[in-house]
Formats: sequence, structure tokens, C-alpha cells
Amino acid sequence: MQENILYTSSTFTPQVIDAIQQRAELGRYHIRGFGALRNVPRLDDLIFLTASLTRFPLEGYREKCETKTLLGTRYAKRPMELDIPITIAGMSFGALSKNAKVALGQAATWLGTSTTTGDGGMLPAERDASAKLVYQCLPSRYGFDPRDLRKADAVEIVVGQGAKPGGGGLLLGQKVNQVVAGMRTLPEGVDQRSPCRHPDWIGPDDLKIKIEELREATNWEIPIYVKMGATRVKDDVKLAVKAGADVIVLDGMEGGTAATQSIFQEHVGIPTLPAIVQAVEALKEIGVYGEVQLLVSGGIRSGPDVAKALALGADAVSIGTASLIAMGCNKPIYVEDYQALGTAPYHCHHCHTGRCPVGIATQDDELMARLPIEEAATHVANYLQAMVMETQSIARACGKSNVHNLEREDLVALTLEASAMAKVPLAGTDFVMGQ
Repeated sequence: MQENILYTSSTFTPQVIDAIQQRAELGRYHIRGFGALRNVPRLDDLIFLTASLTRFPLEGYREKCETKTLLGTRYAKRPMELDIPITIAGMSFGALSKNAKVALGQAATWLGTSTTTGDGGMLPAERDASAKLVYQCLPSRYGFDPRDLRKADAVEIVVGQGAKPGGGGLLLGQKVNQVVAGMRTLPEGVDQRSPCRHPDWIGPDDLKIKIEELREATNWEIPIYVKMGATRVKDDVKLAVKAGADVIVLDGMEGGTAATQSIFQEHVGIPTLPAIVQAVEALKEIGVYGEVQLLVSGGIRSGPDVAKALALGADAVSIGTASLIAMGCNKPIYVEDYQALGTAPYHCHHCHTGRCPVGIATQDDELMARLPIEEAATHVANYLQAMVMETQSIARACGKSNVHNLEREDLVALTLEASAMAKVPLAGTDFVMGQ
């Protein structure tokens, strides 16, 4: 007879038991930052078929591979012209420190790409640092100023984001200091909850009016982006295009956030991989593929991720969490401060607390001083440059002289799930799952 066997239920795991007991003790749901922890089908499940005899690869040292990217060509007099197909996603001043926002702006400027404001308005220092800045129009209206709107290079109407589609923003009071409160016209030290939908419209017909208002306010000069979390992608994309969007920004469930309910991050939305495919199909079905650009975000980490997104039909990608990691998020320094939060380097998801050990997701002056702007900007710029070089290397190996010439035919899948979602053959076969 065996004794003292430790049985583990696959339904009620130790983590599930702990979560139930936390709810029982506190009477509320769990809030955290970062992104989804669960494993989902992702771009890693695709691989490239590079050139050999059927196609000729290009030499990296003497044959160019272009990366120029144009967004907002549908209606804007002045589309967004980028040197690379990688942009910085919207992350607010409030969620991030001033040093982090300025560093992101500097890095983007050095690489010839854009940054995005996030909730709470335009930080003047970010506008100064960013040669190309996208100004977000969010449900909260916090800090939204028509004068700042006219200073922007594009406008992004945020319907939702991948980490919490259908849910509003959240900024806990410990991050609402005097400056943040002043920009958002809020009481200092009080939790900020943003609404989950815009007060100016309740459907796509009203969204069309809102887009026209923004175009008039900016004299039809700059592009209008519409950002959404990936859920009912095909219908949502078609409605946004019908309302007049120049660019669709699609954020998969791997996308991060400064703070939201864990249940949103783990149980809401669909992964970036199938979202890209559905968005491209929607654009093709209504005859605007190539006219309306697709910008994809949510779990983009490397050049191969960028190349795969472009091959599936995206025009560009946007990174958020990865850019913060590049500047030091979860770096194994200040270990005692991680431990004080009840976590450790590589495992931290405490962005919501305002106690970020490396000075990124905080408004504490002492912590923020740990993030030197020039050093952080250099690290992000190095990371972006490496991603571009990786993307070019893959494109050249596929025989492409432009990263935008990558196509779905260059891809195969390693799993049945990826084959079904990406609609590409399973590696070594002609079989496409579901077709």
C-alpha cells in the first residue's frame, strides 16, 4: 500500500486552488500587468521555405532589401512614411514613466519610425522626442486636446486592445501623481477607470461621423487609424473600413497592458496569428486590400515574427511589451525590489503597482532615475535595428528585394492548429488543415 502520494488534479491545479482562495479572502478579481500567460498558437508555429533552386536568394552584402513602409494612403494628404515596418505601440504616460516615453520617442526617431501616445494625452517631452507621433483618441477622453491633435502625424481611434477587448483602461491611484492627474483632469492618488466604449458613438455609423470630425479638425492632412482588439475580426475590420479608416490596427490577445483583470488576458480575444489572416481576408473581400493598410500587434518579439506577419499580409507591426523589455523590463537587477513585490526578474507582471524596479512602469522619481534616457533609447534602437536586420535576412533568403514582397506562399506550418489558422500547408505536405 502506497502512502503520502501527492495527487494533482488537472482541473483544480495548485494555481487554480490558490486563485479560488484569493477570491474567497478578498472578494474581488485579480488585477495585473503584462500580457497573457497561457500558451496559444503563435507565429512560432510557422516556418519559411527559403530559396535554393526554385528561387535565388539575395546577397546581403551587395543586394538591397528595402524596408520603406507607407501607412494611411487612402485619404490622407500626408501619409505616414516610415523607414522600417516596425512601430511603437500606444502606451500612456502614467502607465509608463516620462523617461520611458522619451526614450521610446528617441529610439523611434533614430530608426525613422513612429511612436504612439496612449491614454491621458500628449506628453510634450514625447512630442519633442518623436519625429513621428500617433495621437490616440480613447473612450476616456483623458487629456485629449484638439491643439495637440493638430500637432500629430496620425490619429488612432482606440476601440479596444488585445489584452482587454471590451474592457476599459485602468490606472491605479499609486501611479496618478500630480503631473498625471493634471494631464487627465483627475484627483491625485485616485484609481482611474476608463470607460469601455466611446461616449461619442455607439456604432459604425456614428464612428464614421467621428472620423469625419477628426479629418476636418486636421484638414485631411494626416491618416486616421482605428485600433481594435482581435475578437470578431472580419466583421469589425469591414465596419471600420466602411466608417472611413485609413489604417486598421489589430491587436491580438498576446498584447500587453499596464493593468487589467487576469480573466481578460487569459480568456478573451483571439491570438495574433489567426487575427492577421482574418483581417486580410476581410480587406480582400471588400476590395480594399492594399488601399487600407493593416498594422498588427500583440506578442511581436523578433525579426522572424515581423517577417511572418508581413508574409501573412500585414503592412507593418507594432511592438509594446518587447520594447519595454529591450530597455530593461524584467532585467535581473535590483533583485531585492522584485522580491519585495513578491516576484523575481523574468517573472514580474507588477506593472500596475507603480513600483517597477527598473523605472519603466512607475511615477516614483527615485525609481524613474534608474532608467537613464539615453541608455534606454540606445537599447531600444539597437533592438529595433536587430529586428530589421533579421527581417531583411529572411526576406533575402526567400529571394525578396523588399520585405513587403514576402507572401503566404513562403510559409508552412508545424502544427495542425497553425495550418488551419494561417491556411498554409503542414510542413512537408500539401495538406492544409480545414481545406
